[in-house]
Amino acid sequence: MNILVYGIGGVGGYFGAKLATTEHHITFIARGAHMEAISRNGISVNSILGDFHSHPNLVTDDLNEIQAPDLVIFGVKSWQLADAAKNLKPYVKPDTIFLPLQNGVRNSEILLEYFSSQQILGGLCNLISYIDAPGVIQHTDFVPTITFGELTNKKTKRLKALSKLFDQADIKNIIAEDIQREIWKKFLFICTISGLGGLTRVPIGKMRDSRYLSEIMKNTANEILFLAQAKGINLSTDDVAKIFKIIADQDPESTASTQRDLMNGRPSELETFNGYVVHEAQKENISVPVNTFIYECLSPMERMAREKKPS
Repeated sequence: MNILVYGIGGVGGYFGAKLATTEHHITFIARGAHMEAISRNGISVNSILGDFHSHPNLVTDDLNEIQAPDLVIFGVKSWQLADAAKNLKPYVKPDTIFLPLQNGVRNSEILLEYFSSQQILGGLCNLISYIDAPGVIQHTDFVPTITFGELTNKKTKRLKALSKLFDQADIKNIIAEDIQREIWKKFLFICTISGLGGLTRVPIGKMRDSRYLSEIMKNTANEILFLAQAKGINLSTDDVAKIFKIIADQDPESTASTQRDLMNGRPSELETFNGYVVHEAQKENISVPVNTFIYECLSPMERMAREKKPS
């Protein structure tokens, strides 16, 4: 299979490096010093599960150099997905399969603007990793997992083939019974901690140990639950309880990637997270005061990051 991993950050870098250990043809779309380092030396992953190293067949920032892929795995941030899909559209086949792994609940909807529904899968991943140095990915917590499924939730042959591919790469994977529910469960977790983390600038342990901040997280999560239910997503109060068990089990020094982006003055997924909750709640006539407060407090910082000229 000819596989293209578009975006070699923490997510694309980890899973791309795993896929590059197989006999499949693997292409990375990367840029800058990271691309150059991988091109020279391959990609290294320093992992709590054991370090490993691999070499993709091609790493490039020029889509004219790629072979038309059978499978595209998007590892870019959610706010970069539309541009990635637009750029890639002339270089794919009518039967190319697209698997988005971004945070957020609109990824499949974004891809539908560029590709047919038959080409798109729903997907998400659970992983804490980041670029530690050019050509080096650091994986810091729990077993990375890819969850995926057809947008119709049908169990198809291509899902089984994709699961086999991930097995070959030693990637834990789950074919979802209800992919939209799984995507919203991940969203419930990541949105609950990311915006507040960006606002307080402290790791998750400090937030959960504060009675006041812990209450804010619970209110944030409940507002997301109400929105999901208004949209017909099968989430419940039990899912909220499970999310807070996951939060309780996190390394106390953990921070979400969106929080780190906000703290470092980089464009973030704020619009995809709390911003999405605020805007969609308005359409559903739902009150989300906590998400609104977080979003409005962080929006000026986000605008400044996006207005900065690249150095």
